[in-house]
Amino acid sequence: MVDLQTQYQHIKQDIDAGIQEVIEAAAFIKGPKVTAFQTHLEAYTGAKHVITVGNGTDALQIALMGLGLKPGDEVITPTFTFIATAEVVALLGLTPVVVDVDWDTMNMDVDAVRRAITPRTKAIVPVHLFGQCANMEELMKLAKEHHLYIVEDACQAIGARYTFSNGESKQAGTMGDIGCTSFFPSKNLGCYGDGGAIFTNDDELAARLRAIANHGMVVRYHHDMIGVNSRLDSIQAAVLDAKLPHLDAYITARQKAAAYYDKAFANHPKILVPGHQKNSTHVFHQYTLRVVGYDRDRLREQLSERGIPAMIYYPVPLHQQKAYLDSRYKDGDFPVAERLAGCVLSLPMHTELDEEQLNYITSNILEILK
Repeated sequence: MVDLQTQYQHIKQDIDAGIQEVIEAAAFIKGPKVTAFQTHLEAYTGAKHVITVGNGTDALQIALMGLGLKPGDEVITPTFTFIATAEVVALLGLTPVVVDVDWDTMNMDVDAVRRAITPRTKAIVPVHLFGQCANMEELMKLAKEHHLYIVEDACQAIGARYTFSNGESKQAGTMGDIGCTSFFPSKNLGCYGDGGAIFTNDDELAARLRAIANHGMVVRYHHDMIGVNSRLDSIQAAVLDAKLPHLDAYITARQKAAAYYDKAFANHPKILVPGHQKNSTHVFHQYTLRVVGYDRDRLREQLSERGIPAMIYYPVPLHQQKAYLDSRYKDGDFPVAERLAGCVLSLPMHTELDEEQLNYITSNILEILK
């Protein structure tokens, strides 16, 4: 699914030098490499403040902590997403309110969000799923109308851009009150362990988020708020700083591979290629088909027999997960998410895919589905 070894070979010299620099300086925590990476990521994304943390889940949790929400406050999130989006809401004693998604883009359905807003709603967490932004213009209008926060889950979409109707263009994670991303190794910008970051343009909020990520501490050993211990270590920062200058090229390579897939599967009666969100670029963290005229699980098995990996993201929507069963929801309440869970299949997608590999993958799928 991901070829990190070959990617490493192309930038081995820069990666090795950065790691060696950290080791020789012995500045393993909050060292200059972390500061440098934060500064470079601010320049790349246009975010005024980047706060690096231990992972993408921590980023989401710290973001919600920074907003000062109270137990029982409702947070709206899509039901078709990775569990972390609802997990942090539940951990903080907040109430997750899940909504359905759009069939084509697989992103949050704005009309469903509108229907889910109550007097207890305090925040919306749109997930920029698989590498393209949710409908941020309409979501931000809703948030403004109802005085709600927006926390963007951009863990799969770093580098994607959204263009508003007035022509203004912003990167995923920099449009709402707070944005969050993950540097899990398979991400478009991934480290060699765990890592994450928070984005905001609000000075006061940035100071609070930094303190929360550091045990609630501004002045050493003086704790002004309840915090956590979440930080990006210097070796991971060195890896990310070496990769960041290549991110646009990585995105272009993924888009090229996606275009190959799109062309190969165009108008096929048994599979649907990913739909594109209006006004958003797609950086293809995943290339996710919808298998509509064939058994998805059988197709995956047949591909595996031919040496082709494929993954299912995500087989069970949040409202059907055992840990999140809720009397408010029943099977059938979210028909699009439930249908997607039964038919999505993600194909290999990474920066090192070449035409020979793409041809092997697509020709085998077409042969199976003929």
